[in-house]
Amino acid sequence: MVEAIIKLENVWKIYQLDKVEVFALRGINLEIAPGSFVSIMGPSGSGKSTLLNMIGCLDMPTKGKVFLGGKDISLLSENELAYLRGKTIGFVFQEFNILPNLTALENVTLPMIFQGVPLKEREKRAKELLVAVGLEERIFHQPAELSAGERQRVAIARAFVNDPKLVIADEPTGNLDSATGKKIMEILTDFHQKQGKTIVLVTHDPNIANYSEQIINICDGQIVN
Repeated sequence: MVEAIIKLENVWKIYQLDKVEVFALRGINLEIAPGSFVSIMGPSGSGKSTLLNMIGCLDMPTKGKVFLGGKDISLLSENELAYLRGKTIGFVFQEFNILPNLTALENVTLPMIFQGVPLKEREKRAKELLVAVGLEERIFHQPAELSAGERQRVAIARAFVNDPKLVIADEPTGNLDSATGKKIMEILTDFHQKQGKTIVLVTHDPNIANYSEQIINICDGQIVN
C-alpha cells in the first residue's frame, strides 16, 4: 500500500466571528495518493479554500489530524513544517504571486534558496523549467514585461522547481482568458503525465476540472461525492 502524500482525518475548521462560530470544514476525511490529479469543486463559501489550506498544510485544523508524508503536522515546529512543506508541496495561485522587481529567472530560483540549493544548480534548474513552460525567450524579463499567461507560467515553473511531490493550484486559470487558461492546463497536465506529478486543483469551472482524473465536490464544509 503506497502511503498518501496528504491525509486528512476527521478534519474540522471552526472560525470564531465575534460571538458566532462558523463551521468552514465538518469532519473531512481525504487522502491524496502519489501520482493523482484531483480537482476540488464547490460553490463560493463551500469551504474549498479552507480545504486547500489544510491540504497545503498552511493552516491547522480545529479538530482532527493532517498528515504530510505520514507525519502529523501538529507535532512539528513551525520551522520543521515550513521546511517539509517547502520540499514537499509547490503552490500556484490565481494572483500569480510573483515578485515584480525580480526577473522570471530570479522568481523561479527563490524557493530553492530556502532549501539551501547552491546558486549554479538553482539557475540551471530554473532555466530548465522556464524552457519547459515555453518561456525560453522571457527568462530575463520582469513581470511587468510579461502577459498574464506568461506570469502564470513563471508561477508554475516556480511551483515545480524544488521537485515537489505535490503541486496545489488555487484557481490557476481564474484571471486568464479561456485560450490562455487552456494552455496553462495543458502545461499542468503535461507535468502530471510525463513526470508523474501529483496535482490538486481548486476550480469553479467544470471545463478545468475535467482535466483531472478525480473530482471532489464540497458543499457546506463536507465532501458530497
